[in-house]
Amino acid sequence: MVTQAALADLVEGALEELRARDIRVLDVSGLTSIMDTMVVASGTSDRHVRALADKVVQAAKAAGVPPLGMEGETQGEWVLVDLGDLVLHIMLPQIRDLYQLEKLWDAQRFGGADLANDSR
Repeated sequence: MVTQAALADLVEGALEELRARDIRVLDVSGLTSIMDTMVVASGTSDRHVRALADKVVQAAKAAGVPPLGMEGETQGEWVLVDLGDLVLHIMLPQIRDLYQLEKLWDAQRFGGADLANDSR
């Protein structure tokens, strides 16, 4: 049985190996019962995004954690890999900037801060 911390390390290592950009590991265990950890990373192209997702899936399977599902691999702009208590989002930078998942989950953590007033 792979611990949650070990799975997060495995995912992060697989992403780093293929040079994912801006990897963020978020503890969302207090915010939802769907998952405990969310990982968000960027790829440089749709091909890179798909390669990153494939690398993570291979590493997870080798560790005995087969993915429960995977979405978006055909287009490669945003690929979601569901590893049970860990959900991975790999996106092109412009998609990531548009949806701002990290800010959404941080806003939930800190009482629903107003994202519309963000001065990015």
